[in-house]
Amino acid sequence: MFRIVSGGIALAFIGAPFAAAQDAPAASSPSAPAPAVCPDFLPQQAHCWSGQAAKGGYYWIAVPENWNGALIVHAHGGPRTGAPKAEDPLEDLERFSMTVKEGFAWAGSTYRRGGYGVRMAAEDTDDLRQIFWDAFGRPRRTILHGQSWGGNVAAKAAELYARDAEGRVVWDGVVLTSGVLAGGTEAYRFRADLRAVYQYYCHNHPKADEVQYPLWQGLPDGVRMTRVELAERVKTCTGVGLPEAERSPEQKQRLADILNVVGVEEDQLVGHLAWATFLFQDLVQHRLDGLNPFSNRDVVYAGSHDDAALNAGVQRFDSDPMAVARLAYDADLSGLIVAPTVTIHGKYDPTAFVSHQAAYRERVAAAGRSDLLVQTFTNEAEHSALSAPEYVAVFEALMAWIDQGAKPDAGSVAALCAAARSRYAGACLFDEHYRPATGRLREANTSKRKPSSELIGPGA
Repeated sequence: MFRIVSGGIALAFIGAPFAAAQDAPAASSPSAPAPAVCPDFLPQQAHCWSGQAAKGGYYWIAVPENWNGALIVHAHGGPRTGAPKAEDPLEDLERFSMTVKEGFAWAGSTYRRGGYGVRMAAEDTDDLRQIFWDAFGRPRRTILHGQSWGGNVAAKAAELYARDAEGRVVWDGVVLTSGVLAGGTEAYRFRADLRAVYQYYCHNHPKADEVQYPLWQGLPDGVRMTRVELAERVKTCTGVGLPEAERSPEQKQRLADILNVVGVEEDQLVGHLAWATFLFQDLVQHRLDGLNPFSNRDVVYAGSHDDAALNAGVQRFDSDPMAVARLAYDADLSGLIVAPTVTIHGKYDPTAFVSHQAAYRERVAAAGRSDLLVQTFTNEAEHSALSAPEYVAVFEALMAWIDQGAKPDAGSVAALCAAARSRYAGACLFDEHYRPATGRLREANTSKRKPSSELIGPGA
């Protein structure tokens, strides 16, 4: 359900400290915001706008009646390989609607196209900030938020667009939730390993009677496959999708070997293989001109019932230096942050492993900017949606850091979460003492889920 909003509204109703008499944006350019119908998951008195940026991305803006003068510019995850649609940002707005309820304005967009491209997405995210500023004036605070792959996008935007032409800071603060922060050259190599290990055991992706291709390609250019078709191949080989009692001993053995070697969970196997199929096809064929950014030449696989046979028989491939350099330029991070940055990550995240945080911590430390980074962790096996009080807590902690100079720590964020539970359902599962181990991402994909009885923390 949606609510109709008048097209002639003014920002006076919002109560923002800096815009108390400013008119609603005029349609001065094709990309200017136009009044839109707010979805019903937002507060009743919220006001919304939507539009399409000059480069093509669709965006939505939401401003609550009790606006606190701070804007959150959201970078979504993915990458989504399909063509963007005008309503796509509403999914992200709903997921983080608690920020609007807390008084923040929110702006989020698709990117100009589907598929990989961190610098492209970072530019589109900064363009959305400028669209809001042009339409409504500069807010009291502008916060950059990235979720999942959008964490890579936001971290890149925070580096590339940290200051304007006169050297003034653009982003007052950054929040990165469940972020893919190891950079492009590190983040996807385990999925290349998965393709190699899966094919060694299953021999059906590709099948013997299909065109053979290097597995790092994902799929050959122009070849089409659906996720349903991929899942059926996984079911045939491993029994995933069948009740355990209906799986053959051979299927059970193959599944155990694949999961133990690569370090993924059964219910995430199809998802990770999908990334290593459809995203790899986009990345390699459309962004890297067919060049290979992945190598497993020197990888020693371990954890199967016969590691010697696996290492002798698995498909090997070598990366192309130009592909690695191009991917690094697009997606790797320098750590040269200039704004206070707070992250939150589930320790048992099955999609973006918590070791991403260790990689980012090291990168920021090497750049000499550790004083601007606070990382928090929760006892959760979730990626796309942690609890609402936890999200509220990290945004509140960042605002206090910016406005009052009170740098948060895990304990203070956990306390803010406990307070937020009076307003939102959900647990506070912060681990105040956790610090992920350093090391290459490939070597750290062993964070297995804990039983649900072990996922109980303070305030749960």
